[in-house]
Amino acid sequence: FALSFKHVMSFGSEGEGKGQFRYVEDFALTLDGRHILVTDAATAWVQVFDKKSGKFITRFGGKGDDDANLDKPEGISVDPKGNIWVADYNTGEVKIYDSNYRWVKTFSEYGSGPGENIKSEFTDIYKGYYYMPEAGNHRVSVWDLNAKFIYSFGSKGAGKGQLNNPEAAKFNSRGELVVSDLKNGRLIVYDVNPKQKKANIIRVIASQGSGKGQLKANAGIGIDKEDNIYVGEIGNNRIQVFSRTGKFITMWGKKGSGTGEFGNIHGVFVDKSTGWVYVADTANNRVQVFAPK
Repeated sequence: FALSFKHVMSFGSEGEGKGQFRYVEDFALTLDGRHILVTDAATAWVQVFDKKSGKFITRFGGKGDDDANLDKPEGISVDPKGNIWVADYNTGEVKIYDSNYRWVKTFSEYGSGPGENIKSEFTDIYKGYYYMPEAGNHRVSVWDLNAKFIYSFGSKGAGKGQLNNPEAAKFNSRGELVVSDLKNGRLIVYDVNPKQKKANIIRVIASQGSGKGQLKANAGIGIDKEDNIYVGEIGNNRIQVFSRTGKFITMWGKKGSGTGEFGNIHGVFVDKSTGWVYVADTANNRVQVFAPK
């Protein structure tokens, strides 16, 4: 558990031009592992960067009324065929693009019924299913990769099996689903079984607060190759790292705009091949990247 991190690079600046940001949200890797996809909720662009250099490659989506356009993209996931699934916070739509960034399909809509969603957040795809945390409906909804709705779990509250503004839902290598329960200041780990429409709680990690091992307005989650969990905290302007079982490992960051400082952290992504940690430093309109020392 002797993990520590050094700053590798930052990319992005304030604006609406290519490679610029207004409100960085979440990340996913392209299927070939070369490029990192970044959603921007304010400009509606999904931008593509070289993951090693931070060089801007291209972008897609953007505001507009065509099928390929977006309104407020947040969650982004890539399926085993390389298709890119983008969840739109404002419209409730999920738009699927192919690996060449061309629109393929749209499904779901804004609402609380089965297969609908309100305030979609940071999604994941695992073993043939698409998982979406909904901050507006305080639940996680599940579809298959044909966009057929399967089931939802969770309800508003602070009790067992309840959620309050779930912000991210990400899988570890063991198939455990880690959900960032933002307003309850905790992570909830589930054993999910879409075929049986079940979601059983395995463990709860952390409690509300600003101390070591506590969470305040926890948002994005990244998971490394050892299944350690990296959590970005909006409330504490830091990254914390926990083991799979919930043991505190390390933390870094404070409020500010300098290197290693953060404002309004959203998505967190860990590249399992390099151990690099990508952080959506949203208030500073940039992505900061860190590597294990």
